[in-house]
Amino acid sequence: MTTEDVQEPTAAGSGTTADLRAAGWKAMRAALPGVFPEGEVDLRDGRLGEELVDIGLTSVWGAIWGREGLAPRDRSLVTLGLLIALGAETELKTHARIALTNGLTKDEIAEVIYHAAGYAGFPRAVAARTAAREALGE
Repeated sequence: MTTEDVQEPTAAGSGTTADLRAAGWKAMRAALPGVFPEGEVDLRDGRLGEELVDIGLTSVWGAIWGREGLAPRDRSLVTLGLLIALGAETELKTHARIALTNGLTKDEIAEVIYHAAGYAGFPRAVAARTAAREALGE
């Protein structure tokens, strides 16, 4: 028996680690077309904290983005708002591109930034605008 055969409870219900990995790859490849080749990809780089991306694959992409409760477009709206509020500009750059893939327009991304200014603060909105501009070539 391998660790991928172990039954673990998940946020999206019950399933195996292998199920979450498969759901994670499906969601990530849909959000970032052409970034990852088909099949299993080793996400580890042999450096400190190398398992973090793999953890994100199963826990964020598999268990959260893989759920059916919200459309990918809606998940992008929520994610952008949260990342702005957290001041997570590095992640925001990736998710701005994912938001375009999921059907948001650049104008809608700008509206999320404007809206966040009223709740997360103007400095966070300015930082988010800078990150989005860089990510989207604006």
